[in-house]
Amino acid sequence: MRCNPAIWLKAIISLQALAAFSWAAAGAGLTLGREGGWLIIRGASIPGDEVQVNYLEAYCRAGSTDADWVKHTVVPHTNELISLSADKKVLRLRDTLADGLIVDHVITAGDDEVDLRLVAKNPTAHRSEVHWAQPCVRLGAFTGFSNDLGRDDINDYLSKCFIFVDGQLVRMPTQDWATQARYIPGQVWCALGVPRSDLNPRPLSKLAPDNGLIGCFSGDEKLLFATAWEPYQELFQGVARCLHSDFRLGGIEPGTTLRIRGTIYIVTNDVPALLKRYRRDFPEQAGK
Repeated sequence: MRCNPAIWLKAIISLQALAAFSWAAAGAGLTLGREGGWLIIRGASIPGDEVQVNYLEAYCRAGSTDADWVKHTVVPHTNELISLSADKKVLRLRDTLADGLIVDHVITAGDDEVDLRLVAKNPTAHRSEVHWAQPCVRLGAFTGFSNDLGRDDINDYLSKCFIFVDGQLVRMPTQDWATQARYIPGQVWCALGVPRSDLNPRPLSKLAPDNGLIGCFSGDEKLLFATAWEPYQELFQGVARCLHSDFRLGGIEPGTTLRIRGTIYIVTNDVPALLKRYRRDFPEQAGK
């Protein structure tokens, strides 16, 4: 049976178009959105199609470990959406704090990571009150549980979460899990060199993490979420099916600027590859 050349040509063109569409879809990677105070990270491979980040949940004063969260710790701020690129890859924000500090954010989505670059400037004549800040990443759906905080046990995702201790990935709850603090539950791991009086007022672990990387496995364990910041002050497992790598500002002096950077990884489950990327991105955090 003879084949019609026109039919063959149409078939070839259709296959080429399908391949190009599939390649484009696969290469689209992650995109960004802004809804109120939430940073939304979207991607076809993400369980539930997105990860929500309360960004930023709070800027905080020193002396916070055993202090009232509202009356003492939180420094109020307002957030302004500067721009979101047409391809939803680059988001620019500005935070203005009650003490005069200004923080500009440039957030860029890649194939399997989100890069966060911050510039904190103190244009005032006094030292900033802000010593640390917390982006709160909600991971209920990612870990195979619910994003609804009123449903089920809020610690149900805990066994999916990890830090690194003594050269090993350690799942939560870790050894010597702390249970006493001003506010419970939760768990805090203090970074090297950070005053233990300046932390999140949740139970403080005795363990010293190897690095500033905290993460979790997806429900089917095919993917990893992880995040890190520099400078960082603590790792935190919270009460909203969330994980934090909280960054440190340290009270910026008048007329000075601090540059801060963070990364969110959403990658295939390959822990050695994740650690290799983390060490490349944050070489100064070895042993912190």
